[in-house]
Amino acid sequence: MANENTQEIKAKVRRFVIDNFLMGDAPSMLKDGESFMETGTIDSTGVLEIVTFLEEVFRIKVDDKDLIPENLDSVDNLARYIAGKNHAA
Repeated sequence: MANENTQEIKAKVRRFVIDNFLMGDAPSMLKDGESFMETGTIDSTGVLEIVTFLEEVFRIKVDDKDLIPENLDSVDNLARYIAGKNHAA
């Protein structure tokens, strides 16, 4: 997955959020920079689902120290985090 660009990563993250948290309601999707937690899109249990998604789809290990909003709380943050993990691998 290391050769995926940011737009491809964002598309996968968006699709996951729409399918799993917005019940397929694509028009309800947030802007890429909006906080999942602040808008009520994802709660603390949802964060665990996102971690599982990241580890399975992008084949990265999400460490406990990485479980912070700066990494996981928006499409933009997730894309930046994934890209950083892919470059570090």
